[in-house]
Amino acid sequence: MQLKRLFSTESVKGTKDYLNTQKKYELIRTALYFAISVSLFVAGYIQTRQRMNLLTVVAVLGCLPASKSAVAAIMFLRFHSCSRDASAEIEPHVRGLSCLYDMVFTSYKKNYVIGHIAVCGNTICGYAENDKDFNENDFYKHIGDILKMDGHKNITVKIFTSLPKYTERLEQMKGLEHDEALTQAVISTLKSVAL
Repeated sequence: MQLKRLFSTESVKGTKDYLNTQKKYELIRTALYFAISVSLFVAGYIQTRQRMNLLTVVAVLGCLPASKSAVAAIMFLRFHSCSRDASAEIEPHVRGLSCLYDMVFTSYKKNYVIGHIAVCGNTICGYAENDKDFNENDFYKHIGDILKMDGHKNITVKIFTSLPKYTERLEQMKGLEHDEALTQAVISTLKSVAL
């Protein structure tokens, strides 16, 4: 039961500290999967005094999900969550807005790490804390194409690398009229394409 509870604590995409929590989850899961494979191999060797036995085959097959889990762990290790200072600065400005934290969008050319995103109808604003050279045009083209394929048209996207400018924009977004159904549909699309 304790093991089931450990694996049910996988964080929810878009929540605060998602990337940091997911890193820990993926590392623990990877270590556990490899430990199971190693223990099966050792148990087979102890029992038969040979490497060639049925448990060795099972242990080798067990390396497949362990390796897949290792790849996921390596992906998450590359990215960092929105810092506590930045999230503390953002929090007072997001009341009434639908927001996502720690979103990583992957494309063929580049990965786009956005620490915080606010969505209000057809307006998306984000804060890229760790990337001062964020290429907004490439990101807009990438995410714009995805949103269009999902049926969302006339979506405006603006990504900030300056926290004061971002919080100022968040305050402006509070005054925008918006369709809550559209907001939730855009959030759903963003979550579905993020790491």
